Amino acid sequence: MLKERKELLTPKVSVVIPTYDRIDTLPRSLDSVINQTFYDWELIVVDDGSTDGTDEMILRDYPAVRFHRQENAGVSSARNSGVALASGAWIAFLDSDDAWLPEKLERQLSHLAKEPELRLSHTDEIWIRNGRRVNQPKEYAKSGGYIYRRCLPLCSICPSSVLIRRDLFDEVGGFDETFPVCEDYDLWLRITAREPVHFLDEALVRKYGGHEDQLSTTTWGMDRYRTRALEQILSEKNLSPEDQLLTKETLIRKFRILIEGARKRGNLEVVAEYEPRLFKWEQGGV
Repeated sequence: MLKERKELLTPKVSVVIPTYDRIDTLPRSLDSVINQTFYDWELIVVDDGSTDGTDEMILRDYPAVRFHRQENAGVSSARNSGVALASGAWIAFLDSDDAWLPEKLERQLSHLAKEPELRLSHTDEIWIRNGRRVNQPKEYAKSGGYIYRRCLPLCSICPSSVLIRRDLFDEVGGFDETFPVCEDYDLWLRITAREPVHFLDEALVRKYGGHEDQLSTTTWGMDRYRTRALEQILSEKNLSPEDQLLTKETLIRKFRILIEGARKRGNLEVVAEYEPRLFKWEQGGV
């Protein structure tokens, strides 16, 4: 039990779990950390303004957890707050509706020890929707190395699988708190544009979906935020000529899809917002 475990003063890994009204699934996530075969970690839970009794449950059942409560500010803010509290050289993220397999941290750290130049590791995951295991779509296939181009279409790194060096997280500026969704897509683009990543081809995360409060299902038009991330990384002008061209092509394609969908639905405000941005990039961008 975590309550019986002596707190480590300088843990190697800080595990950050952001949560908001997930009292039913959060214990599953917490227990999956407690049951890790690797023990040199601290566990930080950031409660992003829950109203379902999460704070009482944590204090009662998991008193050794480092618990931080804040006003509701979104998952990016919650993760960044957790990292600010962390003391480990490595940061691991776990969403409060997901869970790890027991060997997750041990397996990643073992492989990273052989490639110390790599500062981000991710793994494959098991998808569970509405209580049943499902196959991942091919477009979500994972890989390692220089994967920037593979990250352009969709988010190709699962946050709950990530183990990242604290210095890298600080260098790239963490999660952009102005993104209500696709904040992970934005961060992985910024990281993979600058260095390779490690991929452990083992399913070590159970990723649960299908519930009503998933941001990916409650937020309309995810490409609205992906296009914003693409525009931002293009504006930084740090990409190679080849990557810049592919990024621009991806951005234009996503703009066209957004505009076409909005026009079909009669959403003229969206058309008016995105047509000038599409025209700008078709004409060469900034």
